[in-house]
Amino acid sequence: MPHNKEITVSIITATFNSENTLRDTLSSVAAQDYPLIEHILVDGLSKDNTLSIAREYGHLAKIISEKDAGIYDAMNKGIQACTGDIIGILNSDDFYVSNTIISQVVEQMLNEQTDTLYGDLVYVHPEQTNRVLRTWIAGACKPNKFLFGWMPPHPTFFVRRKVYDQLGVFNISLKSAADYELMLRCLYKEKVSVSYLPQVLVKMRAGGMSNASIRNRIKANAEDRQAWRVNQLQPYFFTSWLKPIRKLTQYIRKPDTKL
Repeated sequence: MPHNKEITVSIITATFNSENTLRDTLSSVAAQDYPLIEHILVDGLSKDNTLSIAREYGHLAKIISEKDAGIYDAMNKGIQACTGDIIGILNSDDFYVSNTIISQVVEQMLNEQTDTLYGDLVYVHPEQTNRVLRTWIAGACKPNKFLFGWMPPHPTFFVRRKVYDQLGVFNISLKSAADYELMLRCLYKEKVSVSYLPQVLVKMRAGGMSNASIRNRIKANAEDRQAWRVNQLQPYFFTSWLKPIRKLTQYIRKPDTKL
């Protein structure tokens, strides 16, 4: 597939004590067939072997290791440090499903002339990463779907740098819903142009702070409502409750292709 020689893609990975999963993340970026990738790792002063593992990967353009105020603060540091035209976020326990993902992302964003893009995602067993536990088929973006609890999977969300420049970065006052707030702000409030790539782009190991317990889910639900308030938007009374309910369908859906 021909490459656009002018479009640089920055991938940001935030880490903190990520030694058990980081190799999969870094290897999946290093294996991409797109030639213009700037991969930046932002570490929150890990106490394990995270940094020594990172230094084994020569493709990393920059490693930042300093105290931060949480994962979204680390992501913001990565956005500020990167130089790419298109920016993606890949968490340290996630990885791309093939070596053509970034090529496909760039091609579709160029062909459709959009400023953002997202695709589908699967949750996999933490150790047996070929074992799919949940399938997140996002579907095409219709902004009003946000009112019914919809959101795209954030690890598949790619954004042109100019969007961050114009609309801002992650709101770090939101501990678990900053990714939701960012996509709500971009796609629902500001109606930024968007492409949907209808295939699985990322494998994510199951588990996460908003899903770890009922108590955390209640906290996340409150933050979801706050995401609407900070944008002066009015959801339906049931919007924040439909969001976790929609996840139930992910346990019965299967990806269209073998991963």
